[in-house]
Amino acid sequence: MTHAWHDVTPGEHLPSEFTAVIEIPMGSSVKYELDKETGMLKLDRILYSAVYYPANYGFIPQTLAEDDDPLDVLVLCQEAVAPLTLVNARAIGLMTMIDSGKKDHKILAVAVHDPEYNGFRDANELPVHRLTMLRRFFQDYKQLEGKAVEVDEMQPASATLPIIEEALARYSSQRRRGFQGFGQLGGKKH
Repeated sequence: MTHAWHDVTPGEHLPSEFTAVIEIPMGSSVKYELDKETGMLKLDRILYSAVYYPANYGFIPQTLAEDDDPLDVLVLCQEAVAPLTLVNARAIGLMTMIDSGKKDHKILAVAVHDPEYNGFRDANELPVHRLTMLRRFFQDYKQLEGKAVEVDEMQPASATLPIIEEALARYSSQRRRGFQGFGQLGGKKH
């Protein structure tokens, strides 16, 4: 069986373009999450507030972010994309949250094969309202769970490149060490 985090190639035009594995379709209030041990999706929770994901949400395979999860990505696209679909994406911006004291980077990307979005090269080209919605979602969605998060302003596409490169290198280093302290194939044990 293919493991979505470990066996999917992150792309050929890294770090600006990459393969994204979608976990949560745009418009959903269901929080699916990669089960790091099996590579399948599990139901994490139903969002506590009356909000929904403003973009297709997933991760870049073979990356390890500072929060010990694969690097998160929001993929703008005209349509909701089914979970575990691979999407060719291009980074256009970076939003960083502080969640439980740890940096939690979110790469903002566009689907390369979507004619409505593939012309965007930088987040500042998007309508201001779209950027406000994305940021506000992450400010609000944990509020009814009693959790506080800080969400920084959107940064340009150039800010994504070192974040993606570091997450690829961190994953590669961890994989060489065998993911000690992580599940069988990777990820922290549940």
